[in-house]
Amino acid sequence: MKKNKTVTVLYTVEQTIKEYRKISQKNISQVTNDITIDQCLLLMFLNNNATLSQKEIAELIFKDNASVTRIIELMVKKDYLIRNINPLDRRKFNLEITPKGKKTIELLTPIISQNRQTALQGFSIDEIELLDKLLTKIITNCKK
Repeated sequence: MKKNKTVTVLYTVEQTIKEYRKISQKNISQVTNDITIDQCLLLMFLNNNATLSQKEIAELIFKDNASVTRIIELMVKKDYLIRNINPLDRRKFNLEITPKGKKTIELLTPIISQNRQTALQGFSIDEIELLDKLLTKIITNCKK
């Protein structure tokens, strides 16, 4: 019996994401056992742009605001972040990466790079560009 690819392709995309997250978490845990992929992403995005708002972070890591609040709380408790009240708007917070957070970023950057290389092993640049274009098209279709 021939599979109907239009029925299974989105399942395959979902499975791909889950497998990538699984291998990523496994490799991250070999370096530090108290940080998750989402916490790692938050650290990386903040490291690249310290002025990101909580809402912007939520969009970047595909989480709702409540989840990001919980992630930030945990990261403050684990000494990865410091949260200070924004002097210009007391309803907002400024997040600062601690020395422990900076050291963790330093340790995890090559792991993240290796995870990406592993996942895309055997793909040509053209195939990666085509895959990105096709996945972006699905995202656009879903946002209509």
